Amino acid sequence: MAGIMLRSTAFTDHDQLPGRFGREDGNVSPPLEWSDVPESATELLLLVEDPDAGRSPFLHWLVTGISPTSGGVAEGAVPEGGREWPNGFGTTGWGGPHPPQGEEAHRYFFRLYALERPLDLADAPQAADVHAALAGRELASGTLVGTYRR
Repeated sequence: MAGIMLRSTAFTDHDQLPGRFGREDGNVSPPLEWSDVPESATELLLLVEDPDAGRSPFLHWLVTGISPTSGGVAEGAVPEGGREWPNGFGTTGWGGPHPPQGEEAHRYFFRLYALERPLDLADAPQAADVHAALAGRELASGTLVGTYRR
């Protein structure tokens, strides 16, 4: 499978996310940039999850319907053409990192998928539901990991 280049001007891969992205500080989504999206993609899907939150990954942001020609998203914005879904906090849109006080840093996986056609998702999908729906459907993907600790 081809790879999408996914990066941010606010943090580097496996680096600490700045506090303004955390739920209790600014709770704004970080800026992201992407390239190398396959020409056959009709939409992109952005999934941000914390696999360190418990038995199942915690969903921090899910956006579908993103324009494959968009190239990125500004800080605190919704990607072009994107539809935001409920996050694990029960609100729609970005839900910033909020690991328990004093725990080791949690990892936040930003995953961007190129799709030939939209996925069928339930009204409030969890991260595992999205992964199940994606199985074998993605044309390409890219991953960027940030960490966060309180």
